[in-house]
Amino acid sequence: MSADSTNQQSSDLDLRIGHDELVIRNRYETLSITNDFLIGVMFVVGSVLFLWPSTTTVGTCFFIVGSAQLLIRPSIRLARRIHLQRFDSADRTDHGGDY
Repeated sequence: MSADSTNQQSSDLDLRIGHDELVIRNRYETLSITNDFLIGVMFVVGSVLFLWPSTTTVGTCFFIVGSAQLLIRPSIRLARRIHLQRFDSADRTDHGGDY
């Protein structure tokens, strides 16, 4: 393995972070993954409910809830960023991903 590939792989884990920051990152990532899963469930169930005219209204409700959950995604990211401000350091960059 070359030094470049080792450096590239190690950039995925910032070892300069403290234990508390790692716990916070993991909690927000879990929250984001759970929200993404629920978004998928809402849209799949809503799509299935659109197959029958008698359940179209319920399907629409599932789409509305799923759409509202899409608004939750940036809220989770913003809350995480604000929460991590206390761990801010001059040389640390945020490699937090999409959660």
